[in-house]
Amino acid sequence: MENILSVTNLRKDYPGFRLEMSFQMPQGCIMGLVGANGAGKSTVMRLLLGLARPDGGELSILGCHDLNRQPALREEIGVVFDECSFPETLCPNQIASVLGKIHPKWDHPYFRSLLKRLELPEDRNVKDLSRGMKMKLSIAAAMAHHPRLLLLDEPTSGLDPIVRGEVLDLFLDFIQEEDHGVLLSSHITSDLEKVADYITFVDRGKTLLTEEKDLLVETYGVLKGPSGRMGEVAPGDAIGLTQTGHGFEGLVRDKAAAAAKYPDLVVDRANLEEIILYLAREGREAK
Repeated sequence: MENILSVTNLRKDYPGFRLEMSFQMPQGCIMGLVGANGAGKSTVMRLLLGLARPDGGELSILGCHDLNRQPALREEIGVVFDECSFPETLCPNQIASVLGKIHPKWDHPYFRSLLKRLELPEDRNVKDLSRGMKMKLSIAAAMAHHPRLLLLDEPTSGLDPIVRGEVLDLFLDFIQEEDHGVLLSSHITSDLEKVADYITFVDRGKTLLTEEKDLLVETYGVLKGPSGRMGEVAPGDAIGLTQTGHGFEGLVRDKAAAAAKYPDLVVDRANLEEIILYLAREGREAK
């Protein structure tokens, strides 16, 4: 399957911070980009959009290595940041009129259909919209010129579960086209468990993991037992092995193998949030 995004040893240096990342994102999928605030997620987005220049490595987006040299390819990208950037005094109809002059492929009927689906009024000024409505407007505008790739930086942050569900459904519909893709930066792991095909985890500027989401949740597990038996777990068999109020627990990369090796202990399914937390702890303890 062809990659819609490819990042190889990408490096960006700032005072006190270095980003070094590698990942590939196939067409027809949603990739979740996860990590703590300041981990480097927004820096990746800026590099992909050509808003910052890398200090090393390579990136390819829609087969192009430098968007600034091929501006026509920007029409194939829809972008949403975590804050609505439209003027407060404009309404969706006025925003559509402006964007229709900017984007050659702007589709007014499709934009109106998105507004209707998301229950957004066409004639209410941006300043009178709730945060959730502003975010839905940003997403509708990003999709209305029929891009192939959506780059989304925390688009569901601060939204209630109902609105988040509506937005996630839009993304799932979007990737029904096999040459489309969504890079979704988010710290809401429950959203990513619902829609992501791949997960890339960045911590302190480093790629700690990039993998199929289903493989992660099917393979990883949490090993648990009473405190007195913690010493039975061989070094390296569990990540982040710690005492808890009820005993001990740690992450295992192969829950089937762990269950076979420690039949008298409990091995539970690990959710995405647990996997991320334990891997982050392992990475920081190794420093």
